Parts: sequence; structure tokens; C-alpha cells
Amino acid sequence: MSLSLNQWTTRHWSVAEAVDGCVRHGLEAVGLWREKVAEQGLAQSVKLVREAGLRVSSLCRGGFLTAGGEAFARALDDNRRAIDEAAELSAACLVMVVGGLPGVRPGESLPAAGFSRDVSGARERVAEALAELAPYAGERGVKLALEPLHPIYCPDRAVLSTLGQALDLSLAHPEEQVGVVVDTFHVWWDPRVFEDIARAGRRIASYQVCDYLHPLPQDILLGRGMMGDGVIDFGPITRAVLDAGYAGDVEVEIFNADVWAADPDEVVATMKARYDEVVLP
Repeated sequence: MSLSLNQWTTRHWSVAEAVDGCVRHGLEAVGLWREKVAEQGLAQSVKLVREAGLRVSSLCRGGFLTAGGEAFARALDDNRRAIDEAAELSAACLVMVVGGLPGVRPGESLPAAGFSRDVSGARERVAEALAELAPYAGERGVKLALEPLHPIYCPDRAVLSTLGQALDLSLAHPEEQVGVVVDTFHVWWDPRVFEDIARAGRRIASYQVCDYLHPLPQDILLGRGMMGDGVIDFGPITRAVLDAGYAGDVEVEIFNADVWAADPDEVVATMKARYDEVVLP
């Protein structure tokens, strides 16, 4: 495994700046975000990454597939575009944050138009969407990586809350089309996580790391910390991922206002040091 900078860790860097930063700090891979790629331009982003000799460890993100009606059709269209972008970038995977309850938008209060408490129905729509999208991804050489999110995000971001749920959903599709993400922030608490990592094996498409801060900030989306600043014991998780056969990049993905406000070069330097000291088994 080698270290990768997920672009959101240095959120204010453009694609060009993130690529330059990775080269400057001796990293071999970068995880990109669609918003940043759109700002830079897809063709230019591809050119920058290739000329720098970097791998794209992931493209974030596809998903948000739980709405019904016309919104479901629009989501499928947007995910096809995301798959095309991942193919152009030769990304190792397209990370899929599948979406929360229909009508619940991040940061908005209830009630909302189209709101439904039917969590089982929302999960069924995710399965329906994968049946449409997985063959399309396979034709383009892209692996969809289902990311389970911590249960605190089930209402508005992901009705998949455990690695086991994501893995079970992936098994209906060929391994090269659908895999799973192991993100320490989201799975560290799960008593079945080691069993499910072993069960996932080569379906692990991405390994993402950051720490779980306690107490969480008021905006719980920003509760991710630099490794070693929170409660997660990384060594056993990393060892389990390695033992399962994962040989890809390890992305550091941090959502944290203080990290974003810091000097990005200092953030990357700290990230490298903590990877060696805290993450590796």
C-alpha cells in the first residue's frame, strides 16, 4: 500500500494545486472530487494527473440514488456521467455515497417535499440503481465502490450504515464492477467490522483513513480528525485490510474546519508522519 491525498483534506487546493502538492511531498496517488475536476476541466485534470505520473486512487463521488420518480432518473443520468469521468481519469474506483431517506437533504429541516421514512424502500432503490449502473460501469472499466457511512448519517447521506450491508449489496454484481469502501471514520465502531473486512476480500476497492473526534463538533460532518487525534485504533483495521488482500492506495480523507484553515503543505506533512506512526500496523 502507499499513501494518497484525498483532495478534500486540502479542500482549498484545486486539482492543479493538489497534483503539484502530491508531487512535492513524494506521494504517488491522489483522490479527486468531481466538483474540483469540473472547475479545472476534465481534460485538463486528466492531463495534469498523467503528466505528473500520479494514480487517481478514487473519484468522489457518485450515488444519492434513493429518491423516486423523475429525481431517480436524474440521479441515474448523473451517475453515468460520473462513471464516464472516472473512466477518463483511470480512477481506481468511483466512490458511491448512496443517499439517505427520500426528501431529506443534508442541512435542511423536516418536513421536506417527498419525505419518506421508508428506509427499506430507500435501500431497495439503491439496489435497483446498481442493477442499472453496474453493467454501464463494467463496460467502461470502472469499479463502483459502495461506501457505508456511520449511522449518524443514515437520514440524509447513506442508508448503508455497515460494511456488511454494503458488501451484501455488492455481491449481486461481478467483483470488477462493484466493491466496497473501508473508511475508518465510518466503520471503527462496528463489532462485525473485522469479520466483514475478511469477507469482503478483493471487493475492497478503497481504504480511507481519518480519525473520529470526541466530542463531535456541532456540525457532525466535520468530526473527522487527523489520525491520532481521536478514538480509532488504526493498526488492527489496517492489518485486517492487508490480510484481506487489499494492495491499493490508502487515502487520507478529512472533513475538518481547522484542517482546512491550516497551511495545506503542513497538513500533508503531518498526514505523512501520522500515516507512518499511527495507521500502519
